[in-house]
Amino acid sequence: MFVLRYSKASPYARKVRIAADVCGLSNLISIKETDTKDPANRLRDENPLGKIPVLILEDGAALYDSRVIIEYLDVYSGGGKLIPHDIKRKFEALKYQSLADGINDAALVIRHEIAVRRSELRDDEFILYQQEKIDRSLNALVQSPPRRRWPRRCAAPTSRPSSACRLTQHAVTPRGTWSN
Repeated sequence: MFVLRYSKASPYARKVRIAADVCGLSNLISIKETDTKDPANRLRDENPLGKIPVLILEDGAALYDSRVIIEYLDVYSGGGKLIPHDIKRKFEALKYQSLADGINDAALVIRHEIAVRRSELRDDEFILYQQEKIDRSLNALVQSPPRRRWPRRCAAPTSRPSSACRLTQHAVTPRGTWSN
């Protein structure tokens, strides 16, 4: 049995949970909600960065970063379920995964800037810069959507719903306006 340390708010942890389901491994993973701000939490021993998700393997070893965990789950389940074997298709899928992760990164930076940073320290130009990353990336997906040449469920589609869920959750609009 594996243990997945996660937070409901993390799009990356959500991506790992979707990947585990696609690989047919959900029943082998115990989900443990983790408070990344708690210094007494074991998370910091398992991942020196103190970030989630972290997948604890059966031998106690810890894997961190959603990309690494997804690659592991794909290999563990026999391969080709998330990341295609064919080299061209593999890197196309990984490119889309990277784009979706970048959308998540920018959305999280905006959310932090608005929700956490004191208003007098908020940098509106920086927020706009992050929003422009999101807009360009979403436009790139519209202009060149992932082709269905690889298995229907792969690394790129696993990332896209996570981005969409995260962006919808915080109601970002193309103009950079956030609502609560």
